[in-house]
Amino acid sequence: MRLGLNLGYSGSSIDNALPLVQHADEVGIDSVWAAEAYGSDAVTVLSYIAAKTENIKLGSAILQMPGRTPANTAMTAMTLDALSHGRMLLGLGLSGPQVVEGWHGVPYGKPLTRTREYVEIVRTIIKREEALEFKGEEYQIPYVGEGATGLGKPLKSILHPVRNEIPIYLASIGPKNIQLTAEIADGWLPIFYSPEREDIFNENLDAGFSEVGRDGSDFDIAPTCYVAMGDDVAACRDMLRPMFALYIGGMGAKGKNFYYNLACRYGFEEAATQIQDLYLEGKKGEATALVPDALVDECALVGPMDRIVDRLDAWKESRVGTLILGTMQPEVLEPLVNAL
Repeated sequence: MRLGLNLGYSGSSIDNALPLVQHADEVGIDSVWAAEAYGSDAVTVLSYIAAKTENIKLGSAILQMPGRTPANTAMTAMTLDALSHGRMLLGLGLSGPQVVEGWHGVPYGKPLTRTREYVEIVRTIIKREEALEFKGEEYQIPYVGEGATGLGKPLKSILHPVRNEIPIYLASIGPKNIQLTAEIADGWLPIFYSPEREDIFNENLDAGFSEVGRDGSDFDIAPTCYVAMGDDVAACRDMLRPMFALYIGGMGAKGKNFYYNLACRYGFEEAATQIQDLYLEGKKGEATALVPDALVDECALVGPMDRIVDRLDAWKESRVGTLILGTMQPEVLEPLVNAL
């Protein structure tokens, strides 16, 4: 199992995070990941990190597919890969309807269809074996629909990529999306992953592998696991509860919150429902207080370093290939690298 580092929505605070990233590079952390929602973008952050590091891989967790055409994403990935001498890991995701329609101003559409077509187009461009032509439900290239001039023609990238294949990771939570991820991607970026409950996902992953004749050995499960190290376990849990409450309670409308659904699948339906109701009423403090200790302990690493290292055993015995640490504490990185 490898270790990664998740910077989250770092944006203008990247100067504060840079020493952490450089320390991670020095002690042997395999990858660093930058996120985006509706503020800072991930590409600029990764570009800056690429110039300031030597070996650490550069992952997007995630680039929002509705915010970029597939061709634009492929261009970005190839350019970052070239500038970093082959260190790019391309993490993609749809985001949710609130962001897709409320921020990017495009229809949410058919998520499975859009994802499948998007990944195929990106791979085709990066392979650079032929000019790009694609006729699908969501994407038609060259475009010939309403408003088209009729002058579009198939093109091939003028940039010769460093690699003809850049690993593509997908962020997915729902059963059908997870199955599609196992079918078409090189890796999976789950959040709130519990190594004790991975059987919840195995059926969908294995169905996706079977669909295309894979055995899964070449597939990287790379969850983000948040870390809070300190002597007081309860205080460490409290540091992470607001983030759990934000996702379970506020990341999506009722009926369209994938993180709420996941907490329910884990068996925390009563707590998740109360958290969501309170959060959507604006009672964020009350919602945060109801995040179960057991959920934090399963999906995060909290407490003294000895406790965290002991807990690492469950992750090592799981199907996880890259454990991405969500932390701003540089002192936790080297002990965890050594524990592996």
